Amino acid sequence: MIGRRLGRTVAMLAVAALAAALSTGTAGAVSSNTLYYGGDSTAVVTSKARVYLVFWGSQWGTSSVDGNGNLRFSNDAVGASGVVQQLLKSVGGSSDSWSGALTEYCSGVARGAASCPASGVPHIPAPSGGGALAGVWYDNAAPSPSAATEPQIGQEAVKAAAHFGNTTATANQAAQYVIFSPKGTNPDLYQSGGFCSWHDVNGDLGVSSFYGSIALTNLPYVADTSSCTSGFSSVLDAFTMIVGHEYAEVLTDRNPGGGWTATSGAEVADECAWNQPASKITMGTGSYELPNLWSNAANSCVP
Repeated sequence: MIGRRLGRTVAMLAVAALAAALSTGTAGAVSSNTLYYGGDSTAVVTSKARVYLVFWGSQWGTSSVDGNGNLRFSNDAVGASGVVQQLLKSVGGSSDSWSGALTEYCSGVARGAASCPASGVPHIPAPSGGGALAGVWYDNAAPSPSAATEPQIGQEAVKAAAHFGNTTATANQAAQYVIFSPKGTNPDLYQSGGFCSWHDVNGDLGVSSFYGSIALTNLPYVADTSSCTSGFSSVLDAFTMIVGHEYAEVLTDRNPGGGWTATSGAEVADECAWNQPASKITMGTGSYELPNLWSNAANSCVP
């Protein structure tokens, strides 16, 4: 994750085909980057992901709808809201050539396993159909906190689950809630905390839920700090990198530490952080800068 327990970074790299390894269910060579299964069957998302995007707080300003049918806001100086919505309309869909790398990971194997059989256990599904974006909500009933705490962010995610009608544990197993804070706020003090985003579940944040475990991402308005946007060709590339990073890590390690992590605690996108950027990936609604992801089968980062 880009935050909380680890490196709190973003990045990407290039390369590799794993068709042969995936067809046999074998892993590549073991290395310090190898991911191991943590034994929590609920920590791997084995049905189609559904992402709910929450624009949290009245500081986003006046809302309207752009030409792509996305919400846009008067206080979104760089246009991040539209780009994030467009990305989430693409990932997980049939045109997504990026997140298919995650299909080698599964649940239902022994704790400590470094590979999955090709069949017989539930894998993260291959991208298909429409994208992952399942709902968008502008929660402008009140301003979001100027420096939201972890429990406040978790509470907003639980509130979002109720708003979208996801009121059972089953409904929330494949759901993730992206809590997008507005310009000028500092959720979890990210600007001085050395991170750009993080993902977790409500229980880890000390927040209760009547709707089962709630997976969420803390997405700050990272255009406010150069530490999260430097090195990219545009500020918007930083947003898509961060959103993609957390999306992949929720699928593979929804309950942090219970899914696929390295002995260091690093997750599938952390392992490829700080590598040279690759070309943007074209899918669905556009071309997006996205992180490369660690593959045990290839023993390397893959696009």
